[in-house]
Amino acid sequence: MSSQSPHYLLLSEASRAAGFGRWRFVLRPVDGSAPIEATDVEPDVWGERLDLLTVLRALETLDQPSRVTLIGCSRYVEQGILYGLQEWKENDWRWECFGQMTPVRDADLWQRMDRALQFHRVECRQRRIDAGHGLAHGPHWRTRKAGKSWMDGAATAGSVKYHALVLAAWCGAWARLLVGARLAGLRRG
Repeated sequence: MSSQSPHYLLLSEASRAAGFGRWRFVLRPVDGSAPIEATDVEPDVWGERLDLLTVLRALETLDQPSRVTLIGCSRYVEQGILYGLQEWKENDWRWECFGQMTPVRDADLWQRMDRALQFHRVECRQRRIDAGHGLAHGPHWRTRKAGKSWMDGAATAGSVKYHALVLAAWCGAWARLLVGARLAGLRRG
């Protein structure tokens, strides 16, 4: 993947209502161009499988190798991408559970995810909404109290700018912290 590949922020959500799962994603290019948004329902699919399917559909939407930052993905998806995929693939989509090799749950979707990750570089970031960022009662708080999804606020232009600025500041501070820690470790060693 070249260094010029596009970079997207992926916001996804999945919920269950009346026996069907509703999913939604927004792929927001960091360069400010038009976002890609999709929503649909899946009969008899919900929970972690729907979370995984939502992220997978977003990645499969991209027509060229890209860098994607998942914001607020479920722990199931994050842990599977970061720690499970390689081991599951090596063990023929099985994992050890209490001493026995057991088929991986949602193996069909994880195999599709493995193929998508051959093209895209994916990073997982958790949403932090706490006083540490000075945002404890920011725009997202009012949205949630009104009974709306956090992504409803992300769909508006002003809110997107707000979220992108917060993410950029957070990522920059985190990178400076990591570089500082590495340099301190090198000086000690």
